[in-house]
Amino acid sequence: MRRDQLEHLLRAASVVSGERDMLVIGSQSILAAFGDSELPAEATASIEADIAFFDDPDDAKADQVDGAIGELSPFHERYGYYAQGVSVTTAILPSGWRDRLVPIDTPGANPGRGLCLEPHDCVIAKLLAGRDKDLAFADALVRVRLIDPGVLAARIETVQAHPVAIQRARSWIASRQA
Repeated sequence: MRRDQLEHLLRAASVVSGERDMLVIGSQSILAAFGDSELPAEATASIEADIAFFDDPDDAKADQVDGAIGELSPFHERYGYYAQGVSVTTAILPSGWRDRLVPIDTPGANPGRGLCLEPHDCVIAKLLAGRDKDLAFADALVRVRLIDPGVLAARIETVQAHPVAIQRARSWIASRQA
């Protein structure tokens, strides 16, 4: 996914939900911090963006997004990418993540505004998820030096998660520190 495609999703999700501010919680949140040309292919391979709403206790807005611009929707069929409506609690994130959000507040996203995970916070969430695609995403960002393993090492210590997941993430981070 490219940044202009994410902006399109934010614009559409805002219209569907009636909300201006949306949390971009998945891998495509990386598009707020770096230009398309700076990112390795593994970082932009996804055709979906995870979008959550801060005030959506029953996930009704997330469900609206799924129905209107989600997977297999006419939107997806037309454009080749889609939004997945998720809960704010979908990802396990380090302490202070809300203070580090990176906005996409551009004319291309208007009337929406994406509040995207700071890249290191995004990678922490991916390491804790631990799927092959998440590890490839994280590894690519470290490889091209857009992510600092030292920052990851500090942030993993602020996470409340299962001890096995935290230890797996610690080991991955340690293997990438020089």
